Amino acid sequence: MFDQLLKDIDDATSIALSTHRQCDGDGLGAQLGLFHALNKCGKKARVINVDELPKKYEFLSGTDQVEIFEGKHSAIEDIDLCLIFDTNDKRLLAPLYEEFEKSCKKIVFIDHHPILKEGPSPTMDSVIDIKAASTGEMAYQIIKGLNVELDVNISQAIYTSIVFDTQIFRYVRNSAASHLIAAELLPYIEEPGLIHQKLFGNFTTDKIAFISKVLGQIQYYADSRLAVLNIKKEDLETHNMHLDDSRDVIDMVMNIESLEAAVLFREDGPNDYKLSLRSKGKLEVLEVAEQFGGGGHKYSSGAYVKGELQDIQIKVTAELLKKLGPS
Repeated sequence: MFDQLLKDIDDATSIALSTHRQCDGDGLGAQLGLFHALNKCGKKARVINVDELPKKYEFLSGTDQVEIFEGKHSAIEDIDLCLIFDTNDKRLLAPLYEEFEKSCKKIVFIDHHPILKEGPSPTMDSVIDIKAASTGEMAYQIIKGLNVELDVNISQAIYTSIVFDTQIFRYVRNSAASHLIAAELLPYIEEPGLIHQKLFGNFTTDKIAFISKVLGQIQYYADSRLAVLNIKKEDLETHNMHLDDSRDVIDMVMNIESLEAAVLFREDGPNDYKLSLRSKGKLEVLEVAEQFGGGGHKYSSGAYVKGELQDIQIKVTAELLKKLGPS
């Protein structure tokens, strides 16, 4: 699967690594793991992202070298190879992707999400493995293919990617791969529990107040099989929350026993919303996300939508109810 990519890396002198906007632990961990490996290979590597990193990832070595794209004011010189992790949808890197197209000789997506039925296709030599539980697994395979010896920095980054996207091995896609890779990484990580704490235990009193407010406004449908939540930009700002904190809200809601699916609408700006969809496995939410210009996994997906919240909410809820069917 990685033969051509390994050859491309070997042939390249300058390599850019990127991921989708509002990056998460999976894409960032994969990026930084390979970044450290490429440095050991003597490659000129750069990590260039669309927007700022959530603070909870600052414990990872290399975050201080992540470049944030600032439009026309950012200089991206000629690059031999660009590797984009954890998405195969170029829209999630706009407007950075357009600069990559101008400056990079070759662009390759490295991802574990299904290719969109409706939307842009990944580049020809992209590597897509929907059986992988995380993009970190794929980055690990690339690093092994480069014959780079593991070290603390590489291991912490790849381990972060794996435990983030599997939620500490809850979702491993019926595969032992995540566990086997972790077993190789753990000897280099002094306290893996600290990584778990940084990723999933970073609650403050402000965050608890924020989550409490949002959870108190849940709307239930179809005999409490569907939950609908709204997060206002004002509430995020009032409680000093980062956009990334909305992930914890919907993940918490999915622990409700009666639920089969949930949808969260997060206000990012005037008539500008991030739509997050989750399912416990009976209902495929990816198709709904694609209807609104998004993508993701079958049971965990999202989209960025513009319009009036009430109109968007009615349409999305109707599609989910249609899929849920009668009780």
